[in-house]
Amino acid sequence: MVKQKACKICNKIYTGDKCPKCDSKESTDNFKGRIVLLDPEKSEVAKKLNLNSKGNFAIKTR
Repeated sequence: MVKQKACKICNKIYTGDKCPKCDSKESTDNFKGRIVLLDPEKSEVAKKLNLNSKGNFAIKTR
């Protein structure tokens, strides 16, 4: 199984070398919690966290 990482800049959870959202290589495999956004336009959580795209996001990165 491939180890998932979270971007330290935008909190996007991904696999690979760099973040697909912001192209940053600053990542960590030590993160807490997960938010799955399916419809960010209607999501109150997405508005609160200032997220505007679909996908998996970490709640807290270390």
